[in-house]
Amino acid sequence: MSSEMSSGKSAAIPLPVAREAADVPAVFAERFNSGQPQAVAEMYEAGAVFVSPDGTVADSPESIARANASFLALGLPITVRPRQVYAAGDTALLIVDWVIDGTAPDGRPTHIEGTATDVARRGADGVWRYVIDRPAG
Repeated sequence: MSSEMSSGKSAAIPLPVAREAADVPAVFAERFNSGQPQAVAEMYEAGAVFVSPDGTVADSPESIARANASFLALGLPITVRPRQVYAAGDTALLIVDWVIDGTAPDGRPTHIEGTATDVARRGADGVWRYVIDRPAG
């Protein structure tokens, strides 16, 4: 018996990666909905930026993780609906409507929505990741 089995932990299910620019929103949603901060962090390339609704720019992996933490802390799923995906070579512009809806951990009904304007790039490994993530358009 492996130590993983004897400790009572199950193997983590691998999360998807975006192999096409058009896959980025759905892959982000699946990773977000896993509730795993690291899964979300893996959606950003080194040097990426996250622009908060108030215009604050997060430009390090740690600050991007903090920017996403408040959304993840709600414990609610995100639903995405891509409006437009324009790819030029290894760079893509993504316009995506999104909604987070449900009852927050404190019992309050929560509804947050927006239209994101994002830029993604295909890495040397063939995986698309965010370069610029602006959830508030």
